[in-house]
Formats: sequence, C-alpha cells, structure tokens
Amino acid sequence: MTGAPLLVRLAGNTRRAVPFTLDGRPCTGLEGDTVLTAVLTAAGQLRVHEASGLPHAGFCAMGACQDCWMDTAGGERLRACTTPLAPGMQLRTERAA
Repeated sequence: MTGAPLLVRLAGNTRRAVPFTLDGRPCTGLEGDTVLTAVLTAAGQLRVHEASGLPHAGFCAMGACQDCWMDTAGGERLRACTTPLAPGMQLRTERAA
C-alpha cells in the first residue's frame, strides 16, 4: 500500500465507523461505504495491476470496467466499487500468493 489517500471526506462523518484491515494495517471506513471508497480514503491505491505492477484505483465506479477487482486476505476476489464494506474485512492491494 503506497501514497497518501486519494479521497478525503469533507463532511457527513456522522455514520458509524466500520473497522477493516488493508494489507494488515487497521483502517476505518464508514457505514454505507463501498470497499472502493473505504480503501481510497485510507490509501493511495486500490490494488497493484497484475500485468504492469502499477497502482490502480478503479475507473468507472459502477461495476462495468473490471478495474477494481481486489483480493481479501483469504484469497477471495471482489469488485470493490459494488461491494459494501463489512466490519472485519481483511483486504489486500496485491494478489494473494
């Protein structure tokens, strides 16, 4: 996980906190966040592209482009832009070995 967060919350932080981990680091999103929103308010990238090794942050944000796939620590693949954040999720920016 690299870089400063790509998204910054401006207002509306009255929603309940949702704890998750990103690359083993404890993070917090908000109730109602998608995985994409939660990750990009905590990090500078969503994932590392398998072929290029470059950071990716999603593209369409509506589940059409296939650019926001990421892994859980257990190896499950999920589409970050359409998956709701759940308490205790363990997410990875790189593919699980």
